[in-house]
Amino acid sequence: MIFAPHQIRNWKHTVGQRHRWNVSEGATRSGKTYMDYYKLPYRIRHADPHGLIVLLGNTQGTLERNILEPLRAIWGGALVGTVGGASNRVHMFGRDVYVLGADKQSAVTKIQGGGFSYCYGDEIATWAEPVFQMLKSRLDKPGSCFDGTTNPDNPKHWLHDFLQSDVDLYRQRFTLDENPFVSEDFKRNLKKEYRGTVYYDRYIRGLWVAAEGIIYRTFADNPEAFIIDEPPKDDIAFCTIGVDFGGTGSAQAFQCTGFPRSMNRVITLDEYYTKDPVDPKGLADAFVEFVKRQLMKGRRVVEIRADSAEQVLIRGLQTALAKAGLPYQVKNAMKGSINERIRFYTLLQGAGRYQVVKTCEHTIDAFSTVTWKPGALRDERLDNGTYNIDTLDAQEYSTEPFQEQILNIILAGG
Repeated sequence: MIFAPHQIRNWKHTVGQRHRWNVSEGATRSGKTYMDYYKLPYRIRHADPHGLIVLLGNTQGTLERNILEPLRAIWGGALVGTVGGASNRVHMFGRDVYVLGADKQSAVTKIQGGGFSYCYGDEIATWAEPVFQMLKSRLDKPGSCFDGTTNPDNPKHWLHDFLQSDVDLYRQRFTLDENPFVSEDFKRNLKKEYRGTVYYDRYIRGLWVAAEGIIYRTFADNPEAFIIDEPPKDDIAFCTIGVDFGGTGSAQAFQCTGFPRSMNRVITLDEYYTKDPVDPKGLADAFVEFVKRQLMKGRRVVEIRADSAEQVLIRGLQTALAKAGLPYQVKNAMKGSINERIRFYTLLQGAGRYQVVKTCEHTIDAFSTVTWKPGALRDERLDNGTYNIDTLDAQEYSTEPFQEQILNIILAGG
């Protein structure tokens, strides 16, 4: 197996020179995790037998995708088993290993009480801080240590404070250009897709920088590059609809989004937006008309996702659709991380894979003006009634079920 110089350096400083904390931080696709697929077997087999071994990540699902699946591909299913349901354990390299999500504060209860001889952490900056604070007291066996990876975040992030402290820590920054196993075409395209945004410094250069100013800079600087007169009818395989319900001072918004057969592009086809007071029946009637309009235009609507915080309104939409003879189920929006949804559209626009029909004026305005919240401790979209967040929420709800699939296709050059 061939490793890059920065990966070999990581092994020498983490395995060769014992530290309590070892954190690889930096760019996406920089190779910062790859060495861990060989480091993990070593750590597990040499860990104190009287302590627990734990894998922590944003969720158990992300750990499966980012860590366990690649480990199985290299070492085989005999050495890397599958997570056993409610036990949250997997048998790997001769030991039972706990696999736990760390994105919510409630995860603290899962690691209370036990002493850890080894812990591996994936996507550390996405964790709830109390989980990390509890982890510090769990590494209590002789030689206990932690290996982990993270993308950079806001420099006011709690993890950045820890990385700058005087603990026994080996900290290594990875950049995209250091990875010789990624093609130059991929590097060039990724740089283009993130250029002009906070993600360029973080995901290309591996730096902790603040998110400031306009979020969708590529769109805001040249909206004409994304606006089309008419949607490409022959290329749209199906459509989805996203719904955001307005509260005090906010708006009601519906977004219809089209997807091509190649699933490498997103097209905003139609919108509905109002800040006028509207009762539940009026909202349901407007929604039925919106759905009918899409069907009259020959659009194949396959899914509707609405803000899950308003179950009464969702039931009203569902009832109205049934009365109108429209066979659709209004599902809850997935409502994943807002910043992951922002990153998705940032990359789409940077890659030239997003389009919006010119009649969708509220969508165009929202992408052109929305900003980061000044001075926030974490990356936060400014949501004080100044900007049209409601249209963006509805737009994101419409694409979220396919977000990961589309990103993988684009990053693979599709």
